[in-house]
Amino acid sequence: MTPEIRHHLTDALLMAYAAGSLPEAFSLTVAAHISMCDECRARLGAYDAIGGALIEDGGAADMPGGSFAACLARARATPMVATSNPAPPGVNGVLPGPIRDYVGGDLDAVRWRPVGMGVRQAILRTDKRATARLLHIPAGTSIPDHGHHGTELTLVLQGAFLDATDRFGLGDIEVANEDLDHTPVADIGVDCICLTASDAPLRFHKLGYRIAQRFLRI
Repeated sequence: MTPEIRHHLTDALLMAYAAGSLPEAFSLTVAAHISMCDECRARLGAYDAIGGALIEDGGAADMPGGSFAACLARARATPMVATSNPAPPGVNGVLPGPIRDYVGGDLDAVRWRPVGMGVRQAILRTDKRATARLLHIPAGTSIPDHGHHGTELTLVLQGAFLDATDRFGLGDIEVANEDLDHTPVADIGVDCICLTASDAPLRFHKLGYRIAQRFLRI
């Protein structure tokens, strides 16, 4: 069953994804959301069509020798991020296809590590421009009050969480930046599992969490 998604990707993120300019962690999160969201998948298709038309109308450009070989080498060295999910979340598991490709399976393949208060995380291997991690937050548990030094994307894969802005359920994505300070709380009933991608460390307000974050890589 396709989830009822209320919080979608921004136009800027979709255009950057279509152009291939996002960090790998952000591309993974966008790809996972697109695999769950018919609306954003349709919007992405429109941006892909516009990009193709611009390339077609751009005319030929002189290229230095060896450009094609260099392009192929770069493509081979870049990890692939799937843009579709072979089965909707919940049919064969919790994780969408793009994330399963990184984990090597569903939740039973995730190598969770505790970070305190019952919360667990698993950092996924991506390029160094941003960090992607899975979070398992027990129902009713809150994440410490924090802000952001950069941009953070949070995609809900199971359950839901609430913060000062709204409630985010299955398939919803929250886009946070330097302007947002919040204390996300996992909704009651079902543990919340999220994929987050961030291009800068979080800004915790309490000293203890600031000390711990260097060891937890958050």
